[in-house]
Amino acid sequence: MCRRGGADLDVVRRLLERDELALQALMAQYGDELQRTAFLLVKDRQAAEEAVMDTFIQAYRKIHQLKEPDKLRGWLLRIVVNRCRMKMRTWSWRNLFPSASIERMIEETEPGPENLLLAEWRNQRLSEAIHRLDYRYREVITLYYYNELSVLEIAEHVKSNENTVKARLARGRMRLRQMLEEEGDGDEDGAGAL
Repeated sequence: MCRRGGADLDVVRRLLERDELALQALMAQYGDELQRTAFLLVKDRQAAEEAVMDTFIQAYRKIHQLKEPDKLRGWLLRIVVNRCRMKMRTWSWRNLFPSASIERMIEETEPGPENLLLAEWRNQRLSEAIHRLDYRYREVITLYYYNELSVLEIAEHVKSNENTVKARLARGRMRLRQMLEEEGDGDEDGAGAL
């Protein structure tokens, strides 16, 4: 992933000066990544959008608290993860309305209809499996694989030690593998096909 060091420093400087155009630039630069992260964590598009908007509002209001401007991306990820945690704690109604399917977050161009269908099916299965994980596993899996954070960076985000993060990653991967294999066994006769 391309790091945006110089551009981030400029955006932070402009945010400190209360430049609203800098906020728009920040949203354009990090919005998609934060949206994907939030969606994988909270399993709901609207709640993810709220978490991301809350993140940008908090970042704009508290940019002076960012001690290392070159770590803007990590700071934003930490805020969105914390917002998602708060939403997961406060949702009492989240299981009342089961969703029929998981919407795709990003439109991708693919060579042909067969590849598109296969990729969509795989992404949907993986997304649904990730959503069934306990939050602590879902969080580290999302940060590690989708946001490409190191184990050390994740440990800082979740305020835990590296061994705990490694254990959660291993358990989360093992649980994902089990869920996907169980689903695969039930689909061999074609009954679970689209």
